[in-house]
Order: sequence, then C-alpha cells, then structure tokens
Amino acid sequence: MQRGSWVGWAIGLGVALGGFFDGILLHQILQWHHLLSLVPGVESLREQVLWDGYFHALMYVIAAVALWALWRRRAQMAGAARPMTGALLIGFGLWHVIDALLSHWLLGIHRIRVDSPDPLAWDLLWLAVFGLVPIAIGWWLLRAHRSATGAGRGAMTTLLAVATLTGGAALWSLRTPEDQRFTTIVFAPGTEPREIMNALVAQQAAIVWAEPSLSVVVVDVPAAQRMSFYRHGALLVSGAGVPAGCFNWTRV
Repeated sequence: MQRGSWVGWAIGLGVALGGFFDGILLHQILQWHHLLSLVPGVESLREQVLWDGYFHALMYVIAAVALWALWRRRAQMAGAARPMTGALLIGFGLWHVIDALLSHWLLGIHRIRVDSPDPLAWDLLWLAVFGLVPIAIGWWLLRAHRSATGAGRGAMTTLLAVATLTGGAALWSLRTPEDQRFTTIVFAPGTEPREIMNALVAQQAAIVWAEPSLSVVVVDVPAAQRMSFYRHGALLVSGAGVPAGCFNWTRV
C-alpha cells in the first residue's frame, strides 16, 4: 500500500478536526479566548466574532478538501483503519502544536486561558495533553500497522464516520441553544445607527443589550425573523443558519 498518497490528506483532516475542537470548546463552550483576544485594536465583540468566523470557515475548507482527496484515493486504503486513525490523531495533535508555537508564543494573538495569572502553565498543559500525546499515539498506530487482506472496509468506515462527524459539527454550530432565547446581531462596518434602529423596529425586536454604536446588539426576536436582518446590513446573525459564528453560544 502506498501510504504517502493519502496519509498526508488524512493528517490534514486531523488538523481540521483539531481546529474544530479548539474553536467549539475554547471559543464557544468554555469561552476562554477568541482567535484575536490579545491583538491590540481588536477589542469589540463584532471584530472578535468575525475573526472566529473566518477561522471556522477555514477549518471547513480544509476538512472538505481533505475528505474529497481521501475519497478519490479510497482504492489505496485497503486495511487502513488503524493507520487512518493514527494519521487523524497526528493531524489533531499537530494543530495544537502549531497553535501553541505560532498563536500563543510567536505571534501572541491569544493564550489558552487569557484570564489566567499563569497562562504559560495552561499553554504547556494543553500542548502536552492535546498535542504531544495524540501525535505519539498516532505515530505508534502508523508504525504498528500490518496490512491485512480484506480489511479495506475498516478504513472506509473510519473515513465515512469522520465525514459524518465533520458534517454534523457544521450543522450543530448553526443552531442556537434551546435555552437561549436571544439573538446576537453584528452589523457591517458603516451601517448607520438610524438604519439599525429601523431594522429592529421593523422586526419588532426588543433590545436586550447593545454597544453604544449599535454595531453589536442582542435582541429578543422570533427565530423566524432572524434571516431578515441580513437585508438590513447585518454581517452575522446568531441562529440564522449562515454563517456559523462562534457567538451562537455566547451568553448575555
């Protein structure tokens, strides 16, 4: 089996899964940081959410390209369930190594816990648990693999399961939590406050919270009316289905 023709793509898919894990857990659920939390001048919620959205969009693109490439090479993946898992783990760990070295220490755009008195300890712990350990296990799985006749279905089962998981993660990120009745709206730069107020009045939206410039507002509005805000200069609207912004899990 010529591993080199598909293992690299499997590692790339693992990198995307690592990015999903980072964004969903740390940006959305725990809310320990955003992509550009420590970048000077990027302080508003609108800008932080926008760049988180770009990050997630990039992970979707990487995952889609990797899945397409793996599907085209499915004939080469006979008996590859274990090395497939190993390659995914290597990519998953590799994302966290790259994130630690580049984002945390070289560029300094965020840390694992930006509010911690000892951010380096959290960086090192996260790097070890989610970076080095998965890489070590993945490398062992790749090295320990021995081809077995008729085991090709295992690799395809693994690939299809990952594809389903990836698609499910994308769909899940489009939903608003059941216990969250409010909608966060981020308006495009340059949208006049008068236009924003007219849009809110037109949809009979009750303002719960707003930035002084009204560029970011949290409103109480029926779910069926969320999409209409895109016609009034909205850049991102939580729970509207497009795009999948990290603010879908933001608590007021």
